[in-house]
Amino acid sequence: MTAPKTALIIGASRGLGLGLVQRLREQGWNVTATVRDPARAPALAAVPGVQVETLEMNSTDQLDALQARLKGQTFDLLFVNAGVKGPDDQNPERVQLADIGELFMTNSVAPIRVAQRLSPQLNDKGGVIAFMSSVLGSVSIPDAPDLALYKASKAALNSMINSFVVQLGDTGLTVLAMHPGWVQTDMGGEGAEIDVPTSTGGMVEQVTLNSGKGGLHFINYKGEKLIW
Repeated sequence: MTAPKTALIIGASRGLGLGLVQRLREQGWNVTATVRDPARAPALAAVPGVQVETLEMNSTDQLDALQARLKGQTFDLLFVNAGVKGPDDQNPERVQLADIGELFMTNSVAPIRVAQRLSPQLNDKGGVIAFMSSVLGSVSIPDAPDLALYKASKAALNSMINSFVVQLGDTGLTVLAMHPGWVQTDMGGEGAEIDVPTSTGGMVEQVTLNSGKGGLHFINYKGEKLIW
């Protein structure tokens, strides 16, 4: 009998991260999920069979502690979902240093640090590392000037993913920069095009379809290729 696949989801208290956990568990995966404060993640706690871990992604100390707790475990999927929208006013004229620092650290730098630390624990035969990117991170598509700083942080993430893949070298891992679609979450709003189950179901399907392919792919939840 084939052993269940294993996943580590970073940032799973609500929205897309929670949806990924739910879809994976529905398909029989063993799931470990991180949140900043487990006491504030009742919906995640209600998903049966999930190993919940504490992680503030921007904290080196907490990442050290998570690594120690997960030592010896192997994962078929690492999905780095955590991210923030940034300040409401995204005009570069008025942005504050603390806000832009938190935005780029959370959306662009910390996800790569997590992947660098944990990539040795991925199954080198079909393992997938996925990052929650966005089509707004494409520098080829002029769009959404009201989200200029968020867009820049996702473009920076895409660039960092590219560098990360180069540093991985010859590997059997597949790396995905994934656009979830315009989703009905706190960030996407109630008027968004699709709901969380549609988006996360599609992303889980793409993880399965791309397992074993190797290389880097910028795709959406339907598997459509996106331009960098």
